[in-house]
Amino acid sequence: MRLVVVGGVAGGMGAAARYRRLDEDAEIIVLDRGDYVSYANCALPYHVGGQVPRAAQLVVQTPETLKGALDLDIRLRHNVVGINAEAQTITVETVGGTEKIDYDELILAPGANAFVPPIPGIDSPRVSTLRTVDDAVTMAETVDAGAKRAVILGAGFIGLEAAESLAIRGLEVSVVELSDHILPPVEPEIALVIREELERAGLHIYEGISATAIEPGDESDAVVLSNGERIEADLIVLSAGVRPATEAFERDGVECERGAIVVDEHGRTSLPHVWAVGDATLSVDAVTGTRRVVALAGPAARAGRYVADAIYNIETARPIPPALGTAIVSVGTQGAGMTGANSRALDAAGIDYHTIHLHPYQHVSWFPGAEEMHMVVFFAKEDGRILGAQAVGRDGVDKRIDLFAQAIREGKSIVDMIDLDLTYSPQFGMPKDPVIMAGLIGDNVLNGNLKLWYANELPSAMENDFILDVRRPDEFEMGHIKGAMNISHDTLREHIDEVRAAAAGRHVRLVCQSGLRSYIAHRVLSAQGIESSSLDGGMLSLRQVLGSELATVLNKS
Repeated sequence: MRLVVVGGVAGGMGAAARYRRLDEDAEIIVLDRGDYVSYANCALPYHVGGQVPRAAQLVVQTPETLKGALDLDIRLRHNVVGINAEAQTITVETVGGTEKIDYDELILAPGANAFVPPIPGIDSPRVSTLRTVDDAVTMAETVDAGAKRAVILGAGFIGLEAAESLAIRGLEVSVVELSDHILPPVEPEIALVIREELERAGLHIYEGISATAIEPGDESDAVVLSNGERIEADLIVLSAGVRPATEAFERDGVECERGAIVVDEHGRTSLPHVWAVGDATLSVDAVTGTRRVVALAGPAARAGRYVADAIYNIETARPIPPALGTAIVSVGTQGAGMTGANSRALDAAGIDYHTIHLHPYQHVSWFPGAEEMHMVVFFAKEDGRILGAQAVGRDGVDKRIDLFAQAIREGKSIVDMIDLDLTYSPQFGMPKDPVIMAGLIGDNVLNGNLKLWYANELPSAMENDFILDVRRPDEFEMGHIKGAMNISHDTLREHIDEVRAAAAGRHVRLVCQSGLRSYIAHRVLSAQGIESSSLDGGMLSLRQVLGSELATVLNKS
């Protein structure tokens, strides 16, 4: 049996290696259009930044090591440009000319190409992508040659990693993002923490702005922005997203949707004996059920294994699991992680959900090194099923996001998080771990013990309701919502009549620093028959949601 794999790295190489372990007698050919078939693409920005100093460290396997270990026939600089499904052949462009290769089974893992926006000057030699080993090497050489200023077009995961790496090398870096905030997959309040980290490091951040032109010059280029600004740059990094490299396959009959290959639960395409994995395929979202591209190494490698299993024996093969999109990025001292759906995806899918924000420490506050993290969790109103989670902080984000990812995979309710049996020692966590705290808050929301109001409701609350700040007087004096009354939560029971009179029948909007004290106050007022709700995430979330607009709604004594 001849298995031909088009493309290497996580998906293609994962499939080829797995199939060899299943069938020692198969002929396995891997064709890759580039110079490297197995490399750590997640490490590319770190080579530019110097954390991975040698380019050779980026290469995981070579054709020679793969031949020796797995008896794989690796052919580099082989670009597949066509499929004849009836004849079961592919057309390949090589340095020696065009040839045809027949197959019994074919796996497509062509990956994706960087999206190139149609703006004047985008073909300047100072414009670079960061998708391959050669890209990373060339970029590092440009920095070594004396580049001083860089502009990053696109503030997704790779764009921010590239920005930080270039800043580490001493360049003046500007980041331009078309969406209304950097790291578009996460909520704006999570992204704000990363933006502030970048700005503390001296980077210039442009949000909700696009590049309209690149004007080449003798010494540098000028990036022209939609707000009229011009930024001089010695290096321009194109990181505005990717597009599946599927044009040739779609032309020859492989069903695609929005440019990505449509596959079933085992990776089969619309053509017989043709399979597909990786960044060029559509995945089914585990939460919303929609189909989308998930360009991540872990899911690609897993799909490669499962497709190989299905080719070998589809009767016993496990289906490729729906995608969660679990991911994490490190920027400066902060890490931001996510899993499941964000609010935009849930809204688009018409899913009714609750949102909670919390700001716990990663371990007990009294142990040295305690750091606050910021979390947002979505769960279904109907049954509490966890739909998504995001977090940002200096430490412990990965552990919590991984726990939520597992819970979503298992279809757990937010209330189920209360029952997690987790390790505890002061330097690692706390008896009520942040994910357990999320479960406790979620349980209170679902059973009606806690009613929340949200930062985006503030204008209406200020106009129509009674705002009661239950922090200490010294906290209140440092900054409070205009028109708010201050009674600390631990003296509230003594002032019930005062609150009732001041509210005069209006809904009481409770505020504290993070949400805990206002929850306690909410229970006190509820017991007295006073209608109230607690600000989700407290002043910390209010600050993150409103950002620079917060100053317009605050008074300081």
